[in-house]
Amino acid sequence: MGLQIGEIVPRKAISFSELKGKIVAVDAYNAIYQFLSSVRQPDGMPLMDDKKRVTSHLSGLFYRNISLMAEGIKLVYVFDGEYHELKGRTHSIRGEAKELAREKYEKARDEEDIEGMGKYARGNIRLTKEMAEESKELLEAMGIGIVQAPGEGEMQCAQLVKDGAAFAVGSQDYDALVVGGTRLIQNLTLARKRKLATGYVYISPEILEYSRVLGDLGIDPDQFISLAILVGTDFNPGGVHGIGPKKALALVKQKKYPVEIFREVEHLLEFNWQEVFEIFKKPNVHAGLKVSFPKRDSLRIKKILVDEHDFNLERVERQLEKLEEGKRKSSQQTLF
Repeated sequence: MGLQIGEIVPRKAISFSELKGKIVAVDAYNAIYQFLSSVRQPDGMPLMDDKKRVTSHLSGLFYRNISLMAEGIKLVYVFDGEYHELKGRTHSIRGEAKELAREKYEKARDEEDIEGMGKYARGNIRLTKEMAEESKELLEAMGIGIVQAPGEGEMQCAQLVKDGAAFAVGSQDYDALVVGGTRLIQNLTLARKRKLATGYVYISPEILEYSRVLGDLGIDPDQFISLAILVGTDFNPGGVHGIGPKKALALVKQKKYPVEIFREVEHLLEFNWQEVFEIFKKPNVHAGLKVSFPKRDSLRIKKILVDEHDFNLERVERQLEKLEEGKRKSSQQTLF
């Protein structure tokens, strides 16, 4: 779900080397859901330890973040706080979708349909409180900063960027842009190669800049928020019936002001647009936060992954050495 405006916003591909030395604020739940969805076995089942506890999120957090840190990127993960009451409908819709996916997975399993199992298992993802807590523990052991947002994590990420505490937001969603986040980077925590029927394709990080988005679309911040609401956000899923991104853009440019924009479609509204508008106009965030980075603790990392969750010791140690090698190269280049 979420805001679907990818087809109309400008973006450009960047290399990981362009992010060297920069701090990226990552929407934690967004990233963890990605790992729970993608880090799986062929039949769709998540990775598990000997006690049948899911470890897909820990695997994703460890291996993907090691790769980013080895490139010299500094990471801070921002976790969601309290959900706004308007998000209840979104959670209800997602819950229904998960239940349907679970039923389809069980049917595919009974029919020994491995491909179907793989497909439907990804639709039944559940991020528990325990997963969130052990994710924080691993991230801290890796030397990655942790921020607890009062509300939406992605909006707090945007505030960190606006305050100059981070260079960009790392997320697949667009909410950070709508609330005025200066820069948004997508595909950052995804695997760098994706397998297609014709072979593998390289996935490059892409940067979206707030000022360029507004400039290219020819709209101001309030029109951008209005456009998002028309298309549909997590606070008004589905948006206004019959209005997609291109039609929404044309409408906000024609009517200009939020009151006029929504007066044009008031006969189609099934939600209070002012209430949703206020969430993006005045997001529930902490301003002026300072980001700190804990010291990396390799022994603690191995205790969490190897001792507690049965990860392969040699593989973990190789990744830690990769990180050290990246630090040595960086130090040598700095001295040179």
